[in-house]
Amino acid sequence: MDLENLNIPAINQFASLYIEQKEPVTSFFHYNINQSDVYSQRMEDLAAREFPRAELTDCIAGYMKGLPGSREVNESLAKLKKDAVAVVAGQQAGLLTGPLYTIHKIISIIKLAKQQEKELNHHVVPVFWIAGEDHDYQEVNHIYLEKGNIIEKKGYPERVSGKKMTSDISYDRNVMKNWVTEILKTLGETPHTKKLAGELTEMIEDQNDIVRFFAHFVMHLFKDFGLLVIDSAYPQLRSLEKHHFHHLIEGSQQITNAVLEQQGEIKRNGFNTQLDISPDAANIFINLNNERALLEREDYSFTEKNTGSVISAAELLSMLEKTPENFSNNVVTRPMMQEWLFPTLAFIGGPGEIAYWGELKKAFEYVGLKIPPVIPRLSITLLEREVEKKMDLLGLSLSQVLMNGVTEERERYWESIKLPSLEMEISELEQMMQKKYEDIRDKTARIGHGLDQIADKNLSIHLQQLDFLRKRTDKALRDKHDKTFSDFAKVDNCLRPGGGPQERTWNVLYFLNKYGEDFIRNLTSLPMDFDGNHKVVYV
Repeated sequence: MDLENLNIPAINQFASLYIEQKEPVTSFFHYNINQSDVYSQRMEDLAAREFPRAELTDCIAGYMKGLPGSREVNESLAKLKKDAVAVVAGQQAGLLTGPLYTIHKIISIIKLAKQQEKELNHHVVPVFWIAGEDHDYQEVNHIYLEKGNIIEKKGYPERVSGKKMTSDISYDRNVMKNWVTEILKTLGETPHTKKLAGELTEMIEDQNDIVRFFAHFVMHLFKDFGLLVIDSAYPQLRSLEKHHFHHLIEGSQQITNAVLEQQGEIKRNGFNTQLDISPDAANIFINLNNERALLEREDYSFTEKNTGSVISAAELLSMLEKTPENFSNNVVTRPMMQEWLFPTLAFIGGPGEIAYWGELKKAFEYVGLKIPPVIPRLSITLLEREVEKKMDLLGLSLSQVLMNGVTEERERYWESIKLPSLEMEISELEQMMQKKYEDIRDKTARIGHGLDQIADKNLSIHLQQLDFLRKRTDKALRDKHDKTFSDFAKVDNCLRPGGGPQERTWNVLYFLNKYGEDFIRNLTSLPMDFDGNHKVVYV
């Protein structure tokens, strides 16, 4: 593997300015991530706080029991229990790890933790926070595959009714194995397929819900790097969070007001906001009748939105004491809960996360916390050598393709091979026929008996035939140059699938199947710096 850095600006303007640490965006955060002593400052702030190290470590170890382990994982647990700080990232549990940016986040926390452990001469561990409490099954139940010249969505066939947390969604092992088998068949047989299929079958058999399957796959790939994982919906974790939920319930109105106030400032500075939050939002979910319901606040009572049931604040706090596992955070309160639990040296986020974390500054301040240094995750594109060769033959610029795809260059090529004289002759014939038929229509209209309509119909048939000739000519030209158009499609599918970055569509399984189990180790070992540049990895 070889590495190249490119300056590719973020699509999100807010995130782009944040990466450059420009005002006014920096005013929405507590730390300037470009300052050389930002991590030392953060260490001083963390030293003034207390964390449930032993309980948290035992909780993580309990969750990771039954997942692939290693000496490095045990070392990370020991470090966290003693004095380590953490580099944290989170994501929903996508099937087969979901889009590549999940893998990129994990690589980011591993690399930043290792880098800062050396720089600070202090234990730093990578922690991946799985958002198992989320209930948007449609976001995680599929992957995308390349079939011929198109990208197709491959959805998992089992349906889920209601708003279940993903941690509560189990799968039929036979259905999952058949689904994975179909995917591997689409990817094609390689020297690595049989081993990969066997490993996936073991994972499917060892687990029975989609979050544990996700966690197992992630640890299978990253256990040797000392990665720690925890599901935000893990019941034992809820016990640690219980007294923090008290604060969130009692201060729910003030937290919402703080977010809305911060959003007002962001809008006044010309930016759109990411979080859709109502003035009545309590920013907490509760599980009732095996469904996750969002709470809204009205004076001293709460309404759950699924049924409209009203729960008093006293009743809600009583429920919290008895069954804390039934409570969960939303996008506003999860970052706060994460900050209460973990001695977070830095949080790794994508462009969208950076934007919405900026909306939380005043809410963090209300609960007595600071937003940790928010570090943009490594942005990576994997460029296979065969695709690079196609780009060279087509005369395509890598940076232009990464930003805009191949549409403009493909259209330019199409115009270069079309026969303008033929198109001109067809167009001239169309114009001539329309003019002649105007005269014919005038004469037939005077005769009557519907002859003008017959003339119109006759003209329409001729024009349709000319258009048919035009389309057949275009198709014949495209067929003649099919290889070139296929090359354009391959480049686009690889680097700009669906008009977006590769990391939002492609899944790591393609690369594991093609290049084997060393692929992740080699990728993670590349010398990638957090310098704001886009990383192109030549595979």
